[in-house]
Amino acid sequence: MKSNIALISVFAALLAVSAPASAKGCLKGAAVGGVAGHVAGHHGLIGGAVGCVVGRHRANKAAEQKPGDQKPASQS
Repeated sequence: MKSNIALISVFAALLAVSAPASAKGCLKGAAVGGVAGHVAGHHGLIGGAVGCVVGRHRANKAAEQKPGDQKPASQS
């Protein structure tokens, strides 16, 4: 019971502190992480949260590597 209260408190704090941002990669990562967390010991909420973070990181990394979004190199 105490661990559930602590877990809910951590998620509430993260939601309160997080800045609004696009959810690219979060939904897909949360789904995969939630299933993996559930299978790995009924930790679906933790898996979903971690999956969301990882999914957003990968989406941001992929967006940085798009060839059309790169700034041209300055000529000296």
